[in-house]
Amino acid sequence: MLHKLTLLLILAITLNSCTTKKTWLSNTAQSKITYKTHESKTPVQDVNGNYLTIVYLENLGFKKLGGYTNSENVKWLLNQGYRVIELNYKNNPNAIASKINQDIIVINNALAEGNFCGFSDCSKIQSYILFEGYRIKRNIPYFKDDPTVYNRPDQYTEGDMLNMDILYPANPSKELPTILSFSYSNSYATFDKEKNTLTDDHKNLRTFLPYTFSGFNDSFLQGAPAHGLAWAIADHPKYCSWGSGKPKDGPNDTYKSYETNPDTAQKVKSAIRTLRSMTNDLGLSGDIGIYGFSRGSTAGSMAIGDKSVPLFENAGFNIGVSDDVQVAALGPGVFDYTQIYNTLDDGDGNLELRCPWAWGALEDNYDLWKTMGSEYLVETSETAPVLFFYNTTDDAYYQDQILHLKNKLDKLNVPNQTLVDYGTGHAVPQTEKDLDTLYTFFKKYLNPPTVELKN
Repeated sequence: MLHKLTLLLILAITLNSCTTKKTWLSNTAQSKITYKTHESKTPVQDVNGNYLTIVYLENLGFKKLGGYTNSENVKWLLNQGYRVIELNYKNNPNAIASKINQDIIVINNALAEGNFCGFSDCSKIQSYILFEGYRIKRNIPYFKDDPTVYNRPDQYTEGDMLNMDILYPANPSKELPTILSFSYSNSYATFDKEKNTLTDDHKNLRTFLPYTFSGFNDSFLQGAPAHGLAWAIADHPKYCSWGSGKPKDGPNDTYKSYETNPDTAQKVKSAIRTLRSMTNDLGLSGDIGIYGFSRGSTAGSMAIGDKSVPLFENAGFNIGVSDDVQVAALGPGVFDYTQIYNTLDDGDGNLELRCPWAWGALEDNYDLWKTMGSEYLVETSETAPVLFFYNTTDDAYYQDQILHLKNKLDKLNVPNQTLVDYGTGHAVPQTEKDLDTLYTFFKKYLNPPTVELKN
């Protein structure tokens, strides 16, 4: 009788953890591959009631960097409350850098559409693609927001924590550098008038798929492990909806479509310090690169300069830890607000109209305006090397901003490179060739371990 009960218990555990084994068509493998799904006994749901999901890519065409077995990592993820979907590439030689990015794009789009591997209830807010050997530390606080900066909503008076997620190889044999990105989807406080209370509806939106990875077919961060890199993504420093925000007693939506200092710089530097303070515990090297696109580029660019500004640096967490970064890739963004009137009506109309509402007229407050952009922090050749990327079919002011900052880097002999017209409009690089250009630039300055191919 005891033997029979043991068998039934084993069967129940097996059915609970592995519900099905089916096939999925992989663009990378150019064939169908098998997948297994696992449900956690203690599932974590997002604010909409959907399940936080990890798509775990295993048996790839290169050796995994983490020391634990896949079964150990899947068990760990299930214990964290994730639904886990294992995609088995069976050592397919195409499942390598940067060919794997093709599948990353498809997976994120399917998750965003609510139609991946038979599931319609995977979270669009905090679901992730993990390479075998990797784990995740989620919702790590990196700064306590000041509600008086953007003053939205009126009922938001205490200050929420801004958070980041770190994706890292568990128990690696060699330390890995990390690429950090500031989201181009804003998290923010929300007040429900019917319930008369603040809610969590728009917290932790840094990987909200329709606005980020899926919305722009952005696979760069999630493809980084194929190049020997860990990665992290942080809440955008502007803790407010992108089209809102105002100074105290200022006009509504003064800060429409832009951010302000010292708040932004303080948050960016605190995020870098927080990430670096955790690297020893996670088996990371402490070398950090920045990847930024759109509003995430504007924010991330605050990290590259070498100028020391105590007001920017002596706020937030882990003060005293270095906030230097070793390299950056910056897409279209705003780096010097004093340049926005170079050409009128070239796409930055919100800035041309509203920046004076916050900082006064440019001609009377030039020095203040200068401190609002990252170009102000670029002082010497110790500035981090930068790869710029943009399309000439995007709004013209982005090209103007990049060329202005690039000219300064050239004069200071700061290494830089430009990737132009990899696509159309406001977009990120997506092809294997263009992505490899970015990864190669990062690897030159971050020196990740070599990823060994299996074949």
